[in-house]
Parts: sequence; structure tokens; C-alpha cells
Amino acid sequence: MNVPADEPGNPAHATFERFLHAGECQEVLGCFTKLCQQLGLQGSGLQLYHGLKAALNYWNAKALWSKLDKKADHKDYDQGTACANTKCLVVGAGPCGLRVAIELALLGARVVLLEKRSSFSRNNVLHLWPFTIHDLRALGAKKFYGRFCTGTLDHISIRQLQLILLKVALLLGVEVHINVRFSGLVPPSGTVGGWRAVLQPSSSSLSHYEFDVLISAGGGKFVPEGFKRKETRGKLAIGITTNFINHHSRAEVEVAEISGVARIYNQSFFQNLYNRTGIDLENIVYYKDDTHYFVMTAKKQSLLKKGVILQDKVDIESLLAPENVNHDALLSYAKEAANFATNYCLPMLEFALNHRALPDVDMFDFTCMMRSENAALVREHNGARLLLGLVGDCLVEPFWPLGTGVARGFLAAFDAAWMVRRWAAGTPPLEVLAERESIYQHLSQTSPDNTNKNISQYSIDPATRYPNINLQAIKASQVRDLYLVGMVEVDHKRKSDNQLTTVVSGDAYEELLSWCQASTAGYRGVAVTNFTTSWTSGLALCALIHHFHPNLVDFDSIDPRDPIQIHQMMLDKAEQELGIQPVLSSTEMAAMAEPNRLGLITYLSQFYEAFKTSSGEEVSQKPLTPRGTRGAILFLSKLQKSRNLTHKRTQDNAQKDGETKRICRDTKVDVGLDGDTPDAAHKLLQPTMMHPGQPPAHRHSSDACCFCGLHVYILERASAEGHFFHRGCFQCQCCRATLRVGDYSFDEQHGHFYCSLHYPTPPSMDLPHDEPLVLPSGDATATDLPLDAGSPCVSPKEGIPSPVQPMTADPQLGREPGTAEDAEDAGDMKEQELLAQPRGDTREKEDLRLEPQGVVEEPEESGGRRKIVLTPLEKFKLSTLNLTSEAEPEPPLKPARLRLQALPEAVPVLCRGQDAWGEEEDIAVEGALEESDSEEEEEDTVLGTEVPGTGIDLVSVPQFLNLGPEGKPTMPECTLTCRARDAQTKRFRQAQAIQRRLEEIEVTFRELEQQGIKLEKLLRDEGGTPEKQKTQWMNQLLYLVQKKNNLLSEESDLMIVVQELKLEEEQWQLDQKLRYYESKEESLKTSEDRMAAQETLAQLLEVVRKRDALILRQEEKRLSELQA
Repeated sequence: MNVPADEPGNPAHATFERFLHAGECQEVLGCFTKLCQQLGLQGSGLQLYHGLKAALNYWNAKALWSKLDKKADHKDYDQGTACANTKCLVVGAGPCGLRVAIELALLGARVVLLEKRSSFSRNNVLHLWPFTIHDLRALGAKKFYGRFCTGTLDHISIRQLQLILLKVALLLGVEVHINVRFSGLVPPSGTVGGWRAVLQPSSSSLSHYEFDVLISAGGGKFVPEGFKRKETRGKLAIGITTNFINHHSRAEVEVAEISGVARIYNQSFFQNLYNRTGIDLENIVYYKDDTHYFVMTAKKQSLLKKGVILQDKVDIESLLAPENVNHDALLSYAKEAANFATNYCLPMLEFALNHRALPDVDMFDFTCMMRSENAALVREHNGARLLLGLVGDCLVEPFWPLGTGVARGFLAAFDAAWMVRRWAAGTPPLEVLAERESIYQHLSQTSPDNTNKNISQYSIDPATRYPNINLQAIKASQVRDLYLVGMVEVDHKRKSDNQLTTVVSGDAYEELLSWCQASTAGYRGVAVTNFTTSWTSGLALCALIHHFHPNLVDFDSIDPRDPIQIHQMMLDKAEQELGIQPVLSSTEMAAMAEPNRLGLITYLSQFYEAFKTSSGEEVSQKPLTPRGTRGAILFLSKLQKSRNLTHKRTQDNAQKDGETKRICRDTKVDVGLDGDTPDAAHKLLQPTMMHPGQPPAHRHSSDACCFCGLHVYILERASAEGHFFHRGCFQCQCCRATLRVGDYSFDEQHGHFYCSLHYPTPPSMDLPHDEPLVLPSGDATATDLPLDAGSPCVSPKEGIPSPVQPMTADPQLGREPGTAEDAEDAGDMKEQELLAQPRGDTREKEDLRLEPQGVVEEPEESGGRRKIVLTPLEKFKLSTLNLTSEAEPEPPLKPARLRLQALPEAVPVLCRGQDAWGEEEDIAVEGALEESDSEEEEEDTVLGTEVPGTGIDLVSVPQFLNLGPEGKPTMPECTLTCRARDAQTKRFRQAQAIQRRLEEIEVTFRELEQQGIKLEKLLRDEGGTPEKQKTQWMNQLLYLVQKKNNLLSEESDLMIVVQELKLEEEQWQLDQKLRYYESKEESLKTSEDRMAAQETLAQLLEVVRKRDALILRQEEKRLSELQA
């Protein structure tokens, strides 16, 4: 007999409230069972939900039913009848498994969910995309967890997310069984009956449950039979996660979270960390939730030196085995890193405990990432069909720094639910599979930027989420192998073969020779018949370059008497103007012995790939631009050339200044009676360095690495500044960090290479900004390049807060003991930069545009400085400069919970000049979240004081923000904080994606090199190998060279983005520093404050102009490639 739920003191109300706020898995299940008993409800599915809704109609329950009813009324569910006759088994109660179970229940299916554990114990925190926030709010997340998304960053612990989804699943009638392990499938034994599961314990009542849909969400270690997996491998990557107890004290709340900081664009922070603690990291993230959660990527050598890893081993599994890890040292390592990252502001760091009652610290390997080759398949046995689908980690293992795991997991859950809906509607199985695979193609590329912005319209229908998706991209005939009939025995651990193939068609060798002959025909003294003697004079290479770029070579004026000088000139032209890296030295090309023939062929193949035309296409009279294969390399080559010139000029000027000061000091004693300076002094005052365009006096041999001295084969050969080396040997002279083209500094005087942080530039010498850039060609503005798009950002120890720490004191004060020396060292290493003007004829206009209007001349005693006076509006415009350009592929998202209508009149300045995505698409995102916010404003149970309309806790707002009259941050300040956080998060995710891809490219390079070395040895063998076989090997080598060139091009494209990220990070830190000074009351500012503010402003303007120049060059590169 049902108990009336509206009677005063009804115990069902108290039980329901305990259910809503239960914090453990078993407590949730116990409360729900008790609630159903009290209400006399039985059964499952939506019938149970309607019974609960009818029995519990008091105010708190009705608010939840309203949300769930709105969700269930969507047309995709057909009022809960779309899958009414479908029986589903979901394996795994992780977030993705629970989320797909909820969707299947809303479709009307009977859903049974299995979980092998009995508790939710994962404290690790997940980053949430805007659509996941909206989706969880639509499911009533704040009813179950009042603190949901109330901070400045949007995230939630895995445990809390599981609890929310478990409660929703139970209310919608999902049957949840814990302590039950899925072990396999039992096909129907006869014509009667269906598919069943092998379970442990075997006595489970579900052993006889028959189902026609199986959704696996059991994690990456379990994939049902029939699915093939493939692997992407990068360099060794060791992750560390740790959780500390969050006491929710005021001091803890005031510590800012770290949405992510990466070495790739903030090298100085990690260098200071290493100098201070000996800890060497690639990245670090800090989220504040139920715990203080830190996750970082550590370098192996650092773990060995700190005693965390006991012995170095080649096998990764053995390396990280428990017996090879000092757990106490690991705890100390994680705690030290967490303290440094938060500037030692988190009091009493105590480790939270995991499910084993041990400190919650884990070290794991994510070198290899696995993904399934397909998302679904169908098995048929004795006439019974079973649809199998994957979601979560067993579909695609997420790369944790990207923060994509739960978002893409939810998208896959929606896609799987849509597949089941189509299956239940009677769609032919092959069509269901083809459509599912068409959708699966999009999953790995999805991001908040390329999914539909109107997140309030998201549903299980893929068209509501993926723009312009083609559901017939894969045809039914292409997925026949995914329909398995009968018994199958497939090793689900099998990995697809990723080995590179060198099987080539055609004769690449003869094709290259014919192309060279055709391109050099008709030139005086040039007759190409082979790849040795025909090229020794250098005229053939001159003719080849002149044929495609007549403006680079005056062929008629070439003196053939000095072939080494001719080759050197052509090698430099090709590298600096065409982006084609040398493979041989000028001396070797002039001699052109038979052993160097392979190097010449490799070198010429780069020209062929850059300038070849399709059959029947004629070469135009205007110079051809290298194709995309070389375009990015050319761009970085010019960028590197400008950077080296800057360093050289700075160093020369600093040396001359130092010598002048020394001589002036010495001549006070040594000067003669007639006042003349000794001749030696005159000589010292004269410049001694070579002209910037002059090549180094000595060119190294190409077959010996200039770093290690070992032989370097063609496929593993790289070059820079006339030096040849193994890619792996190209490291910073100081810190041994890996260097790449476009991201290094070269000390020509000593012949050493450095990263941008450690280049030994004298810190006291600033170049005059009114001096035009002099390039080797003599054109002051020929390249229009920023001279250093990769300068290091100032570290916390240099007077600027840590990557996300708010400024609470003067940037020059309050340093930790020992940081003063570190800051001085970092200052010595900071390179000096000169900004190249984008256009010589527009330079004056640009100066006028960027220079503040109020300029007051100060007395001469001030050293000739000009005092810059800004109006409040000018300060606001400057601090919120919008640099987004159409050339930028992915502008950063705005914050999820922004309310534009509440902003004052000054704020529209922020939106000027943005692309169409800014005002239309993001407003749709913000509007959807705003709507869900407004629905819950009265019912939210949150801690802390929220700034109205922002979702920002007052206690978590950085303290350098301007506070309004009531002591709360003003709306513009909160908006800017949200935007800065959002941009920082996106910058970190983008940097990590680039870092991962660079590592994957490095691994592929190694595979190419190994095959290339084998082929090169075979070709150099003097044995009696048939000529036909040698030609085949040569074709294979050229094929590998082409693949290498393509990888180099991709790597260069990525490095260009790295330069952008570095400048963005530098601008952000300068902006924070400027805001600190400007937030001070005018009466409290010292002369040092005003001077520091002026210097920061000048640096900020310089970075802005560099970004403009970089964007301009990228746009020119894009247009030139379109015209090619």
C-alpha cells in the first residue's frame, strides 16, 4: 500500500533528502532501495520514475521532476517509447557508462548496469566543456551537488560526477548492480533465447538476463571480442596525480587554481622550479574541488635523481613497477611541486586517502594512447543479433592534459544512444554501423570551437552537435567486416600494424633526373646527365634556382671559377629564401664524390617536392612560392634568421659599450699630455664582428655530427647555421633541452646553440627602437618578421606572480628565501629583443596608432625618459587589447557563464574587431548557460559569496582586481578574469596537443631513420648488387625522404603556433603586472611604481606589435600558398 507523500512528517521526504545528498555509492543505493520500499514501488524503467514523481510532490522534489520532465519531453525520446522493446546491458559505472545508461532509459529501454566495484573513490578532477555543464544542469546536478561549477574554473571530481549520474540513473529506472564483474558473452544455444553475459560471481541473478544491446564502458583494459585497437606512441611520458585534503579554509580558498602551465610556452617557470627543487616537469595543473588536485608530467631523469625511480629500465612497465618506485620519495616529489606551483600558499598540505586508505598519489605512463578502430559492431549467432558499442576509455583513451576525456565521453554516449535508437527503429544493421562509423570519425577532432555553439539544442541527434556532419560518409558496403556471424575468436588486445611501408610505385629516381634536366635546359654551361659530375661546378644548382626564382640569382653574372663559393651562395639562398635545408656542405657539393651522390639526390628531391608541377602545367614567369611542404619551414627559417640577427646586434653593441667604458676608464690614466687616445684604444673601438649576412668561415662535414662526432646518415641528418647533426643531438648548450627549427638561439662567436631562455645575451643593452632592421639583403624591412616570437615569459621569481597566482604584494617584494639569486640568474639569461616593423612605409602610422596620446617630457635628470599619461579609458583599452585576427585559426572561447547585458558601457570595447564567432556563436553558449543559471538561482546551495551574474566566488577572485563600493569585484573586472582564465585554459590545452603531436612526430622520425639507415647502407655497399635492385632501393629511400619532408613541414607548422602561444603567455603576464600597478591608488604609488608601470607598458606594446607582425606573416604565407 502506497504511503501518501504529502502527509506531514512523511518519512519518505527525509529518505529522499538523504538520497539527494548521499556521498557514497552504497549509501545512495541503500537510500534508494529504502525509498522505494517506503513508497511501495517496484519495477524499473520510466514506470518507476513516474511512480516516484507521483508519490513525492513536495517543493524540493517537484523542482527536480520539472528538470527531468523537460529533458524527457524531447522529441528524440518519443515520450519514452523509442526503444520500449529493447533490452540493454551497460558495463561500467564510470561517468560515460552512467551517462549512456541515462539516455537509454529516457528512450524507454530496459537498462541493466554492472559495476565491479562497490564504491566511487576517484578524487581526480575533470575539466568540463560548456555543453557538459549545461547537460549536467539539465539533469539537476545542483540538486545533488550544490557546489557544482561555482568556481572560476569549470570542473568536478570524478567521484562527485559519478554520484550525480548514479542518482539520476536510479530515478529514471536504471537497474544498477555493484560487485558484479563482466567476463564475456554467451551466445544463444538454440533458435530460442538471446545473448547473455558471463558474470562473476556466477550466482548473480543477472546470469539469465538476455539482452540485444551491449554497451561497454569498462575502461581501456577491457574491450569486447571483435574490436581492433590501434596505438599512437609518443616519447616517454610519465604522469603524476596527487590529491590533498581540502579544509575549505579562507587561506585555501584564496589560492588561485592553475588551469594549466606548460614548458613549451613558459620555460622560465619550469627552469626556476628545477633550480629551486630539482624537479623537472613538462606541465602542471591545479584544480580545487573536494580535494586540492594536482596533475603533472615529470621527466624521467628528474625522477631518477630525486630517488623516486630506483633504477633506469628500458621497459616502461618495469620502470614504473611498484618495486622500482620509492613511494616516500614520490610523495615528497609531488608535495614539493605542489608547494612551488602555488607559491607556498596552501597551508598544511595533507594527502587525501584513496580507496586503499593510502595517500592518494599515483604515477602512470601515458606514452602510448589506444583507440578502437571502430565504435560498434554486430554479432549474429543462431539468428539472434547483438549490437555492441563502445564509449569512454575503451573507445578512445583520452590524453589527460587536453581535458577532453569526459566531454568526448559524453558525446560518444549520445552517439551510442542514437545508434540504439536507430537499431530499435528497424534500420538495417549495416546502415546502423555505417552511420555510427561516420559519426565516430569526428570524435577525436571535436573541441568547444568546432561543435555547434547553441548548446541548449544538443540532443542525441548528431546533427544538433556536429556542424555539417555527413552521416553517409561511410557506406554500408565498407562496414561488412563489422557484421560477425557465428562464433568468433579474436584477441581483443591485438593492435593494428603501424609499421611504415616503403613499397613505392614508379621510378622516382628517373623522374627526378628528368625533372632536373627539363628545369635546367638551355642554361649556359649546364648539362645534367647524372647526380655527380653534372653538379660539381655549381652552375646546375644556380640554373635550377633561377628557373623558379629568377629574382634570387643573376645567372649571367655567376663566375664559374669558384665552385665552392657558388655552392655556398646557392645553399644559403635555398635555405633562407626557399626553406630548403642543406644536406651536404658546399665543399662536398663542389667535389661531388660518388659517396655523396645520395646526399645530392636527397637535397634535390626537396626542390622537386617544392616546385614540381602537374602534367601539362607550365611554369609561370613570376617566381613560384614553395608549396605547403616548404612554406612553414621557410617561415621559420626567416624567423630564425631575424632572431639570430637580433642577438648578434645586441651582443655587438653590448661588447662595444663595455669596451668603450673600459677604455674611457683606462684612458683617464693612460691618455697623453696632448689628450690623444692610444692607437690600441682606437682599434678596440672598431667593430670586429662579421657582416650579419656573411656565412661562417668554416663549414662542417655533413656526414659527422657536430655535437657527438658520430656518423650521421642522410635520413637522420639535420642542419642549422652551417652545422650538421643528429636530430636527437640538437640540444641547448646549457639545459640540454631539445631544440627545433625556429625555436633556438645561436652564439656565432662560440658556435653554441641555446634555447631562448639560456642565450647568453648581456642584459643591460637595449637596442634603440628607432633604428631600422638591417637584413643581410640590405633591405631594412624585407622580411617583415618579428625578431623573436619565442622569448621566455618572466617567471614568478623575477617579480611576477606564478602562472596564475594573484599579486598580493609589490612584485619586487615578498619573495621566498633564495629566490633573489634565482631571479638575478634568470634576469641574466633573459634575451633582448628587437621588434621588426611589419611594413616600412606604415611604421610611422603604426607608432602613432599604438602610442598613447598623453606624453609629458620629463627633465633631463630622468635620463631622457618620457612619462606616459593614460586616461582611464585608454588604460582599459590597452589592458584588454583584442589581437584576434582572421589569420588565427582558433580564437579562444569566452567564459561559460558571462552575462553581456550586465556590462557597463566601457565593456563593448572588448568586443570590437572580433570575428563572427565572438558575438554570435559564444552568445549562444553563454545564453544557454545563463538560462540554466537563472532557473537555479533561487535553489542553489553554494559556499562563498557569488558576484551576481558571473558565477564567480568572491573569495576566489584574484586580489589585484578593483573592488566596487561594497567590497565586491566590479563586473568588468570579473568578466576580464573569466576571459583570462578561459584563454589560459585554452592556451594550455593547445600547447599540450602540440607537444603530444611533436612527440609522435619524433617517434615516427626514428622509425624513418632506422629504415633509411638500412637502405643507405645497402646502396653504399660495393658488392655486386644488380642495378635494378639499387634503383628500387633508391626509390624507397626517396619515398622515405618525402615522408620526412612532410613531417618536417608539419613540425614547422606546429612550431609557428608555439611562437604564438609564447607571445600570448608573455602578453598575459605583462597585462597582469600592469593591472597590479594601475589598481593602486594614485596617492600610494611610488616613483618606482610609476617607472615600473611605464616599462611594463612599453614591453606590452612591443609584444602586441610582435603578435601583429606574426599574424601578418602567417596571412602572407597563407595567401602565397593559395596562389601557388
